[in-house]
Amino acid sequence: MNYHPDLISTALKMLAALAVILGGLLFVFYFSKRIFKRDVGGSKEKLIRVLANSYIGVKKNISLVEVAGIVLVLGVTNDNISLLTKIEKKEILDKFKRLEGEKTSPSFSDQLHELSSRFRRHRNEG
Repeated sequence: MNYHPDLISTALKMLAALAVILGGLLFVFYFSKRIFKRDVGGSKEKLIRVLANSYIGVKKNISLVEVAGIVLVLGVTNDNISLLTKIEKKEILDKFKRLEGEKTSPSFSDQLHELSSRFRRHRNEG
C-alpha cells in the first residue's frame, strides 16, 4: 500500500488555514485600534504645544512651550531641560497668539495655483 497525499488539496487546506488566522489577526488589530484610539482627556485640544524653537548651538536650543495656557521659555540641551522663565504678561501672550495665527502656511494647492498663475502671466506678456 503506497499512499501519496494529494499535494494540491493539502496546500489549499494550509493556505485556507493561514488566511483564517491572518484574517482573525487583522480583525482583532482593527477593532483594538478603534477602541483604544480614544483620547485620554476626552478633549481634542492639545494641552502642550511648542510655539517656537531657536537653535543656539549644537544640540542646544531655546523653546517656547505653552502648557495649559502658561508660556514657558525652556533651555534644552543634550542632557538637560531648564526653565529659563515664565511669560505672564498679557501683551506678550497676545502677540504670540497673533503671530501664531499669521504663521499658517498656504496649502500645496494654493502655492501651485499661485505659481501657475505667475507662469500664465509671464507667458502672456512674452
